[in-house]
Amino acid sequence: MAAPSYSRLNKRSGVLNNMNPTNPNNIAQKKEEPSAIGVGTVEEIKKSKRVTAVIKERDIVVFHHEGIFYAMDLRCYHAGGPLNLGDIEDINGQPCIVCPWHKYKIALATGEGFYQSIDPKSPSTMPKWCSKGVKQRTHNVSVRNGIVYVTLSNMGISYDSDYYSSEKYKKTMKLVQKK
Repeated sequence: MAAPSYSRLNKRSGVLNNMNPTNPNNIAQKKEEPSAIGVGTVEEIKKSKRVTAVIKERDIVVFHHEGIFYAMDLRCYHAGGPLNLGDIEDINGQPCIVCPWHKYKIALATGEGFYQSIDPKSPSTMPKWCSKGVKQRTHNVSVRNGIVYVTLSNMGISYDSDYYSSEKYKKTMKLVQKK
């Protein structure tokens, strides 16, 4: 059986690098088809409250909030904002990440987007929170032996946030960075 893969937090960049503890040089390694990838220790993630990682060329963020680990695509479904920089707020009894760019609210557990509806016929009525449906891809998180593991969700179902992991987006970003 292969040694477990896990990630080490780069303190300077805040990015997790995939590591293999049996590799004497501790050089980042790429696994072919593991189902769950270690993204850090429970203690590291609890302390930092959130970490980013790359799993199978997909940027994700892992949050620790009120004793629960959550994982989702790093870039906001709306315009690609970095969700790891957002604040967590309670919306309709659910913990939600608030995108730092445009204040979009996304449920940590489900990826559901929320907005406040206003009744134009009754402007004095309090706005209420409504769902846009699932917009952000979330991923499964498990903990074994003090390591937090993430398993990517079913890629057969498409979500708006998938664009920011697509080849089209990555090629566009490479062109922008060259200028």
